[in-house]
This record gives sequence, C-alpha cells and structure tokens, in this order.
Amino acid sequence: MKRRLAVLASGRGSNLQALLDAIAAGTLDAEIVGVFSNRLNAPALERVPAALRWSRDAKSYSPREEFDAELADAIDAVQPDWIVCAGYLRVLDEKFVERFRGRVLNIHPSLLPAYRGLKTHARAIADGVAEHGVSVHFVSPELDAGAVIAQARVPVLAGDTPDALAERVLAVEHPLLVQVVRLAVAGRIAEQGETVVFDGHPLLAPLSLDSANSDCMALPTR
Repeated sequence: MKRRLAVLASGRGSNLQALLDAIAAGTLDAEIVGVFSNRLNAPALERVPAALRWSRDAKSYSPREEFDAELADAIDAVQPDWIVCAGYLRVLDEKFVERFRGRVLNIHPSLLPAYRGLKTHARAIADGVAEHGVSVHFVSPELDAGAVIAQARVPVLAGDTPDALAERVLAVEHPLLVQVVRLAVAGRIAEQGETVVFDGHPLLAPLSLDSANSDCMALPTR
C-alpha cells in the first residue's frame, strides 16, 4: 500500500515537484494526499490539484498557536503516514510537533547543526567555510535541531555569492529529499529520542548522498 504524504510548503515548491516527479517516475512508492501552506498564494499550491490544497494567511491568526492547531487538524484529516516540510518557512509550535512526533521531516539548507535559521548561504560564505550543503532531519520543538538523517555537501568556491552557492545546494537538495522520503516510506528510518535509527541500528552520523549516484545513500565515513 502506498504511503501517504502531507507536504508543507511556503514558496515555489521545487522540493514538492521533486517528490511529484519521483512518484510519477515510479521511484517513490507514495502519494501526496495534501499540500499545506501558511501563505494563501504560495506557488507550490499550483503544483497539485485544487482538491489537495489547503492554505491560510498565518499572519492573520492571533495568538499564532491557533494557526498551528488548525493546520494540525487539517493534516490529521488526510491521515498521512509522513509529513514533509519542503520549504516551509514557519516554525511549528511544540503542540504540533508533539502531535506528529517521529513522522515529520524537514529539509534545511545547511550542514546542521551549523547555520540553523535563515540566510544560511550568506552566513557560510561570510565565515569562510570550505563546505556547505543541505540536511534532512526529524522535526523537534527547537528550530532546526531535530536528529539529522542525511546530508549532501557542496564546496564553497572562491568568489561565491549567496545566489551561486544556493543554486549548487539546490542541485543536491532535491535528490537528497527524495531519497530520504524513499527510506521513510520503506520503513527504514525512525526517530528514537535524539537519535536516528536506520535499518534497526542507531546512526552515529548522518547518511550522505552519493554524488555519483543520486539514487544511493552512503553510510557515514567521517
């Protein structure tokens, strides 16, 4: 039976499209049962039929927790196996996270725990680091702090701009997300406290995307 995915997105939805493409190609055994946004006109919503779209203007809710409660009820109604935050630019409150704990994934454009939050590419360049990249992690109540499942790395080049670095990160971001979701729907990953369990064994470090084959994950070597 296909696993059911609820996707949260705030922007253009390129990560959502990567999931849709993988499903259409038969390389991801899942179905999108809803796309949810905190922005009424998020372009990501246009990538799926109207029946799958749910959006509200989160800024109009006071207190802000009321939005997350309504969002949680809407997600619960579609009975997802997994919830994927794919470019969702809003912190989920603690009650939401605890309600779905262990079933919520997020993709973040940095090699966590480095550069939690926003403007990660500019911060990496400013610090002069040699490597940057992207992480997929379980969502916890603390911002970008859940257990990291997998990462993909790219070099930071001399003269890099945030936009140029972002484009290189995006090239590995899409295959990384698809591969982690593939592991999730196959039942190969789970959250256990602050640890990721992969094929029944605790991971000592994140999995890595095989740069030579985007369909493969490699066990950590560092």
